[in-house]
Amino acid sequence: MSTIPKNNSETVAHTPGRASSIGVWILQVVLAAIIAGGGISKLAGDQVMVDMFADIGAGQWLRYLVGALEVAGGVGLLIPALAGLASLGLAALLTGAVITDQFVLEQSPWLPLAFLVVAAVIARARWSRTEAVVGTLLRR
Repeated sequence: MSTIPKNNSETVAHTPGRASSIGVWILQVVLAAIIAGGGISKLAGDQVMVDMFADIGAGQWLRYLVGALEVAGGVGLLIPALAGLASLGLAALLTGAVITDQFVLEQSPWLPLAFLVVAAVIARARWSRTEAVVGTLLRR
């Protein structure tokens, strides 16, 4: 009568899933901090942000809107049930940032493009939970 399990396949099988889950959580926390920090600087009226949105030419209302969406998206990334939806919303927002950087501000779009890729990875990793949340909302 041995108390040592003969088969460790359960432990081994869960290790890659757990590691990838931890990796996605790290991506979520880092992206949330970066995006929410940028949103806070927009809402606080950081002069660099005020000047950038003046260069865009759409008005300062857009700075407030983008800042609020960034803060909401950053917070959403930290809430498990909302992380997938938040990453999809941030992917849309970052697509606009890539286009604006490239064609309006005529500067390198690589940073928002990198954040867009991270948001897409998170959205894909959290897809099953996103489907469940949307399904629950549609049934109501």
